[in-house]
Amino acid sequence: MEYTPVSLCHESWGVTIEIFIWIVLDFENQAYVLDRSLPRALPEQSTHEERLTFEKWHEDNRKVRSIVLESMTNDIQKQYDRHDDVQSIMLCMSQIYAVLDRHIRYAATKAFFGTKMIEGSSVQEHGVKMLSLVEKLKDLKADLAKETYIDVILQSLSPSFDSFIVNYNMNGLEKDLHELINMLVQYEATIRMGLESSPVSI
Repeated sequence: MEYTPVSLCHESWGVTIEIFIWIVLDFENQAYVLDRSLPRALPEQSTHEERLTFEKWHEDNRKVRSIVLESMTNDIQKQYDRHDDVQSIMLCMSQIYAVLDRHIRYAATKAFFGTKMIEGSSVQEHGVKMLSLVEKLKDLKADLAKETYIDVILQSLSPSFDSFIVNYNMNGLEKDLHELINMLVQYEATIRMGLESSPVSI
């Protein structure tokens, strides 16, 4: 029998909860058990076809539930093995992970808006850190505009970059984040070469 892997991952502060679900290639015929409630009883005057459908539904539920539970670690499995239908297992998991995502997004947003560059430190290192937070926020679907990312990065700079910020805004430049960091690195190099009195083209 052939299997195809599906990885359900959740990252939380560097810890990855990874569940590999191995699903038979004909799983499309059983996927309905994930999003439809398991019927608990048959009507008194059920037809033969309805009974067959009912029996197949329960059999498919048992198969898929078994696959899902066996793919979990023991600790996670214990949290869900009391559920007799696979739909409730998947629903509980999605709710738990949604709560975790909100906490992670809040923490990442707080870190991004609260990070400040220390005077004299490397703007390149600061830029890499800010870009990393931007990517994290995008992964978490924080839905911030590009201009907001730019503004926050500029606001996070140390006072020695005040002239750069004024010129950047006065010129109405529209750069992507990586271009902005490269410009900041060049500006920092100019400052360190003792050319503060020379106008810097940005």
